Amino acid sequence: MIYITRKASFNAAHKLARPDWDDETNESVYGKCANKNWHGHNYELFVTVKGELNPETGFLIDLKLLKDIMNVYVVDKIDHKNLNMDVDFMQGKLTSTENLAMAVWNELLAPIAAQGATLHCVKIYETDNNFVEYFG
Repeated sequence: MIYITRKASFNAAHKLARPDWDDETNESVYGKCANKNWHGHNYELFVTVKGELNPETGFLIDLKLLKDIMNVYVVDKIDHKNLNMDVDFMQGKLTSTENLAMAVWNELLAPIAAQGATLHCVKIYETDNNFVEYFG
């Protein structure tokens, strides 16, 4: 079993707020992240896949192909977008980094499996100090 990771970057805005809570409650729970005028992050996405090497190519998965999958299914949909308003796979979800990582996993699972690899981990850095890892 071998593991390989590809990194991508994207910028996105969001707001953490539950629509069923008033502004005061959202601000007390989410602080500045509940700003009514949104806020943004320079995210870093790490996608790790695992599996066995193809003896003909020496690859688990062609990294160009993994890059293309990440771009088509995730990065192109969220880069320079508002996660709350513009991203189909985030509709109806609180846009925490935890929920984002789980949604990204769901977007990538089938296309990666179709290439004979297994999705192992989605890691998203929201800031230099804060990141989420999701293992399905």
